[in-house]
Amino acid sequence: MMKKTVLLAYTFSTLLLACQEQPKATTEKTAISGNEVQVTAEQFKNGELETGLPVTRDMHQVLKVNGVIDVPPQNVTSVSMPLGGYLKYMNLLPGMQVTKGQVLATLEDPQYIQLQQDYLVTRSRLRFLEADYKRQLELNEAKVNSDKVLQQVKSELESQQVTARSLAERLQLIHIDPTRLTEQQITRSVNIYAPISGFVSKVNVNIGRYVGPTEVLFELINPSDLHLSLTVFENDVASLAAEQPVTCYVNGRPEEKYNASIHFITRSLDDNRTAEVHCHFDKYDKRLLPGMFMNAEIALNNDHVTAVPDEALVKWENKPYLFVVKGKNNFVLTPVVTGMSEEGYTEIKTDIGGKEVVTKNAYALLMKMKNSGEE
Repeated sequence: MMKKTVLLAYTFSTLLLACQEQPKATTEKTAISGNEVQVTAEQFKNGELETGLPVTRDMHQVLKVNGVIDVPPQNVTSVSMPLGGYLKYMNLLPGMQVTKGQVLATLEDPQYIQLQQDYLVTRSRLRFLEADYKRQLELNEAKVNSDKVLQQVKSELESQQVTARSLAERLQLIHIDPTRLTEQQITRSVNIYAPISGFVSKVNVNIGRYVGPTEVLFELINPSDLHLSLTVFENDVASLAAEQPVTCYVNGRPEEKYNASIHFITRSLDDNRTAEVHCHFDKYDKRLLPGMFMNAEIALNNDHVTAVPDEALVKWENKPYLFVVKGKNNFVLTPVVTGMSEEGYTEIKTDIGGKEVVTKNAYALLMKMKNSGEE
């Protein structure tokens, strides 16, 4: 009996000692209380959190609009043939580059032959009349002929001079140099030359077609004066002025920004209560074509504002918040009102009393807070 009592006492002592020697579990959890969250120093470090004071920055309010690339009317040229004719040759497509003086097309027509013939005959007749007038003038000075005969020859000479000049001008309209025209050079075809350098925007004819004097064969655009025509609502027009900088981009390449400036603002509104704002590009890019749509941002004013890095802001239930520092590793999720954004910073209109805020990885803190709150 004594042996059993000693054995039981030994066993109880062993179990009690084992319980005393067992290490306690030390698990550090995020402390959550309402909109407050407290993390450990290790969690702060592992989450790569950073804190700092809001900064004062110069920021622009930005007006976002859209528009279309255009060229002034004086940079658009319609090409036609004043005398008409049949299109014999043409090798143009919309978008092709052309240079001034390049042959665009060739026309032929019997009237070209007749015009050259009339001019050569008139010029020959004119030479005869000039010589005859000289003879009649000498005879008149010698009192051999009457003044009437001299006046008749002079009148016919002047009339022929007018006819020759008129025919020469008509030849120049179809790009034939009358000073170089001879009977061996009479041609039934004439060329149409590019009046400007640029690119073809429209081709309205095809080979074999007869084109009249008033018909536009081609349309050429000189892109050296491309401008951006923006549509701005009447409430925003008063905020704009000439020389204001504009940043624009096309939908297909939003990462490529083009710099421009406001050239002038139309002083009338259309039926949609909008005005046109014309902007000039700082640098020409051949990829920008008339008719292309563009988005634009116009810097309106320069304000001194309180701002935080964009990474400091979090959104919860579609509302903006900041984690304001309350104590060591203790933060309060605080709702704020935001303003304009620029270059990675956002304006904070809410007064947070000059306190520090979480400026980096704030979303990681939000997720930790919400996930811990659901456990």
